[in-house]
Amino acid sequence: MSKCEFILASDALVKWREELRIGKPPTFFPISENAPLSRIEVGPKLITLIGGAPGAGKTAFVMQSVVDALRLTSDLQAVVCNVEMTPEVLLERQLARLSGIPLASIRYRRVAEMPPERIELGLATIEKIANRLCFVKPPFDLGNIEATANKMTGQSGSDRLLLVLDYLQRIKSPGTYADRRGSVDFAMNAIRGYAEQGAAVLVVSSVGRQKDNRGRSSYDAEFINLASYKESGELEFGADDAFILAPSKDLPGGRVLKHLKARHGETQDLELEFDGATQQFKPYPDGSDSGASDDELNEAWLRHAPNGGEEWTP
Repeated sequence: MSKCEFILASDALVKWREELRIGKPPTFFPISENAPLSRIEVGPKLITLIGGAPGAGKTAFVMQSVVDALRLTSDLQAVVCNVEMTPEVLLERQLARLSGIPLASIRYRRVAEMPPERIELGLATIEKIANRLCFVKPPFDLGNIEATANKMTGQSGSDRLLLVLDYLQRIKSPGTYADRRGSVDFAMNAIRGYAEQGAAVLVVSSVGRQKDNRGRSSYDAEFINLASYKESGELEFGADDAFILAPSKDLPGGRVLKHLKARHGETQDLELEFDGATQQFKPYPDGSDSGASDDELNEAWLRHAPNGGEEWTP
């Protein structure tokens, strides 16, 4: 006889009716202090899918979101599985964003181009969250990811865990499949299981070109859709929110975060600026970044500069 699993509506009603009456909203982990990025829902039992063409900045966007989520939620932990970049490279990018110093200066250790007070301010921010941020080492497979997440959370429970998979198509699923889509489908089912246990999940996906109105292959934001994700199918079906980051034709240096699916509300595209030099996203055109503010950096400079140095200009 098959196992019978169900819940009566009267039982399901008890908890959420009380939460409704007292005005208790779902738990979310903010990824920014600034609208509209603060409206992106990342939280327990939610899967957020982020796609993007090569070079669109999807890893930069996701890591900015992770670091700021940890900064804004003091008991949150994050496990990041990135199959392409080492932890050192990912942290260098965040140091560039938080300090406002170009990534090239940091990467090539050009000391003369790195004001020490700004470096120290960026490092201090990273150090505050470092013991709650874990990077998965090879092998990049679901078994290792799950074991790492369990080790990281311990007795604290998975409802304070942010799990990041970047990117899904290169993470190995157990077993043998006729094609990569079968492997991705299995992985998304496993990820849904992680979410049902309480984890917040950010899934990064590669996307394929779509045909424009002249039949040409394009990554243009105007033509991307849910079918743009590679191995599309279970991927977008299993996500609560699905986004694709694409270059903007109308905004110089801009990106459009296309909101293609919203299981719990309405879709809303976001216009963002991307500064490639410091790997930083901020709302377009006049949102402020979520790294160290100009006032904070200036205060640090005045505090550390010899003989009360002049104010620096960002």
